[in-house]
Parts: sequence; C-alpha cells; structure tokens
Amino acid sequence: MADSIQIGKISGIPIRLHFTFLLVIPLFAFIIGYQIEYTVVFLQNIFRISDIDTSLITSGYMPYSLGVIVTLSLFAGVLIHELSHSLVAKKRGLKVNSITLLILGGIASIDEGKSPDPKIELPMALAGPLASFAIGIISCILAYLSYAYIPVSALSGLFFYIFGYLGFLNLLLFVFNLIPAFPMDGGRVLRALLARRLPIYQATRISADIGRAFAVIFGILGIIILSPILVIIAVFIYIGAGQEAEMTKFNELLRDVKIKEAMTSPAISVEPDQNVEEIVSLMYSTKHLGYPVMERGRLAGMVTLNDITSLPAIDRDAMLVKDVMSKDVITLPPDAMLSDAMKIMSLQNIGRIPVAEDGNVIGIVTRTDILRFIELKEMT
Repeated sequence: MADSIQIGKISGIPIRLHFTFLLVIPLFAFIIGYQIEYTVVFLQNIFRISDIDTSLITSGYMPYSLGVIVTLSLFAGVLIHELSHSLVAKKRGLKVNSITLLILGGIASIDEGKSPDPKIELPMALAGPLASFAIGIISCILAYLSYAYIPVSALSGLFFYIFGYLGFLNLLLFVFNLIPAFPMDGGRVLRALLARRLPIYQATRISADIGRAFAVIFGILGIIILSPILVIIAVFIYIGAGQEAEMTKFNELLRDVKIKEAMTSPAISVEPDQNVEEIVSLMYSTKHLGYPVMERGRLAGMVTLNDITSLPAIDRDAMLVKDVMSKDVITLPPDAMLSDAMKIMSLQNIGRIPVAEDGNVIGIVTRTDILRFIELKEMT
C-alpha cells in the first residue's frame, strides 16, 4: 500500500504502518486523556462498580499516558483482528499480501482470486470479529480481577481502567464489524450466506445495497446528533459498498476474457532518442497518454504523460524520451486474463500494460480499453 512502511512480519505476512497511523496516536491519546474522568464514570456504570480509586488515573500527565497505552493496545487488538482473517485465508490456500494499520483501523490485503469463494469467505470474515470478541471478553475479565484482587486501590483503579476500556472498545469493534454492510466483515458474512443460493454478483449487489442503506441511516443520524465521526463512517461505508459491488461486477464481466479480446493493436510506439516535446504533441493528436518505447525492435521502456509533466517545463526542450521513460515495464501475453491486467494496474497504479508475444510488442491494453470492453459487454 502506498505511503506505508513495513515494520516486520508475522507468520510470513508483512505488517505495514500507514502514515495516518502516526497521526492517530497523538490524536486518540489527547481525546482519551481529555475525557478520562467521563470515561471512568462510564466504565463504572458499565461494570456496575462504584468505588474505583481514580487518584492515580487522573494525576499529572497520567491521563495522556494512559491515552497512548490504550491507543496502542487498541491497535494491537486491530492487528490481531486482521491477522485472524489472514491466518484463516492462508490456511485455506489464499495469498495474503500484507496487513496495513491506518487511521480507521486495519486492512488485510488478501488475494481472493477472480471471485470470492463463499465457503472460504464465511470463516475468513468471521475470524476477525471473533478475535475482537475474545480480546474484549478477556479484557473485561482482567478488569474485574484487577478490581477484586489488586490490594493497592490506586493500582487497582489504574488496571481496571485500562482493561475495562480495552474490553469495551474491542466488544464495540466486534459489534460494529458485524453490521451487514461493506466494507465491514458483516457485509462479507452476509454475502457468503446469500451466495449459497444466489450467484456471487447478485449476493454482492444485495449486500452492497444494504450497506448503502446503513450508510444513509448513519449519515442522517450523524447530522441530527452533530457527530462528524458518524458522518465520516457513513461516507466510508457508502464508498466501500460501492467499490465492492463494482469490483465484483467487473470480475464477473471479465471472467474468462483474454487480453487479446480488448487490447489496442498495433500499439503506437516511440523511440528513445525522440524529443519529449514531440511526444507531448503526439499525445494531444492521438489522445493516448502513454507509449511503449522501442529500440531496435525490442521494448526498452514506457513513457507516459505523468513522466513528462513531472519535469520542469523549461527542461522539456532539451530532454529525450530515454531521459524520462520508465525502464522497469510490466508486460503480459495476449492470452493472459483481462481481469489480471486490471488487478495489476490497480496494484501498481499504472494506466496501461504492453502486450508482448515472443519478445515482440503486439499491442497495448489500457484502463480505457477495459472500461470500453465492460460497457460493450453490459450492452449485449
């Protein structure tokens, strides 16, 4: 995932931190610390305990220190949640690319193939919420034990607060993730259940529509109670539901379709010694934003509009294609699946892939080619 760094591996799965994760720690620490007295009262009501010693919890900088501890512990729980999804996926033979922690939680990048298998998706989707439930229950038990058996009342209150808060947050995470709405786990659980009787694309469409309905309800409720967090969650759910439905639709429409059925052939190519300004003029005249660079009949690289616009305008007159082209080029054969090309473009954030056979470039497939092919297939 872009804008993230790898911090290690667990069971061979790369663990990454998105830059937004670094923003959430001080933000959450401040919010938790600022509201600590209210939270203590809330937890006492939840656990039906009225005589918690808060002298250590509320003294000095301890509220904000506890904010950091609770935040890091919560995200450790999120990591376990995502790791549970990933380990079940690996056990069922799926490839897990990475787990990324970011501001809204965590994302496990799992390659489910062209279409998710309901028999695999159901246990995989349930694994995360069940892990959060287990963490929540264990934390609640530790909160009660801290209250009952730690003899020093100030320490008893401190540990009760930490474990009680983590118990509540993880149980809340369990409930929230079981909402039957993409991109939460509950949406995947619902799709897996529906897919036992319906085609996967119909099951996805129904689950996505339910997700959008929840998003609208959350958005309206967030506006009524003036909760920006709820509105953000609503937008997150609405977009996630739409993306899941679109991706499944694309995969179904592109099932068993080969690249040669949608590619542009022959591909317009350029040479490494051409002037950059010539290529800009060519782009405007042909409406293509990238070309294979051929040298002595062999693919030497790719040059795109992004490569050129990243240059200062004053340098373009003196620059040649070979100075700005990308040399590490991904190619695919004409008999490769079109869905694989779409997936590579999405993962690599590129807009086109040269199509090569026996070392010769025989065409090019672009995002526009794929979208045009999908539109034509929907009309038939």
